[in-house]
Amino acid sequence: MALLEVRDLHTSFFTDAGEVKAVNGVSFSLEKGKILGIVGESGSGKSVTSYSIMQILSKAGKIVSGSIKLDGQELIGANEKVMKTVRGNKISIIFQDPMTSLNPTYTIGKQLMEAILLHTDRDKKQAHARAVEMLKLVNVNEPEKRMKQYPFELSGGMRQRVMIAMALACEPDILIADEPTTALDVTIQAQILELMKSLQKELGMAIILITHDLGVVAQMCDEVIVMYAGSICEQGTADEIFYNPCHEYTKGLLKSLPGKENTGKRLEPINGSPVDLLNMPKGCAFAPRCNAAMKICIKNKPDTIAVNNNHHARCWINVKNSLTALQGGDSSA
Repeated sequence: MALLEVRDLHTSFFTDAGEVKAVNGVSFSLEKGKILGIVGESGSGKSVTSYSIMQILSKAGKIVSGSIKLDGQELIGANEKVMKTVRGNKISIIFQDPMTSLNPTYTIGKQLMEAILLHTDRDKKQAHARAVEMLKLVNVNEPEKRMKQYPFELSGGMRQRVMIAMALACEPDILIADEPTTALDVTIQAQILELMKSLQKELGMAIILITHDLGVVAQMCDEVIVMYAGSICEQGTADEIFYNPCHEYTKGLLKSLPGKENTGKRLEPINGSPVDLLNMPKGCAFAPRCNAAMKICIKNKPDTIAVNNNHHARCWINVKNSLTALQGGDSSA
């Protein structure tokens, strides 16, 4: 049985302008010890999906329907008392910006100890020892000294390590990392990713890695979900996504990524702007930006097509190609 199962998740934000369907029918599973990458540009629904799992949405946000099961336990509809036992203990999250995630008025030690005291039965002395232990685990030098310092006294990379230490302090089954390397330079970014991978192997936890960086996904993930306009447009193993992309949006993302195959060539950006979630197209959400769009793409939403057992995509191009292969000739949509 999967450690985490998300089925047909719908999350909306109710604003004065109308209902924003930020997550629209998302489904996936996560097994113990696996790393799942969720990829997409800003506004695709990546972070809202993770906040829905943790149930830490803003007041305007609401899970409209769907199912989120952790070890078989349904989380949607669970009261705050239940969710407090889930957050930190079973699922932890690293937020995008460590500077804004850490309280500037409290020392690093106080914030680490607070998380440990809240989610475990340790006393203050034991919590202090555990906090120092966690700082050592994430390779923070002079941990006793860092315990007494404030966030502004640490570098960006060091603050991110503190956030990872805080998230792992209670040994969760699942770690959600929401853009964990944002605003970090390339060297520190590589160190943080290597640290997360080594800790994942050491602790045996599962990771949901949310990012827009396909290079990070290639380095870290076993399985990949590509999101656009609140929905999953393609999902499969990392190899399938990178070597056999079957959605035009995924292909566009890969073409805009620097690599050996396009050295010396101009990168190809995806034309247009992200779709307005208050005014969604009738057909495929990506159709207005897609160079390969057909008439049917404008009029009808595509169904999910199984490329193989480990690879699925929602694109009319796959239907057209399947029909062409069956008919042994041309097929127009």
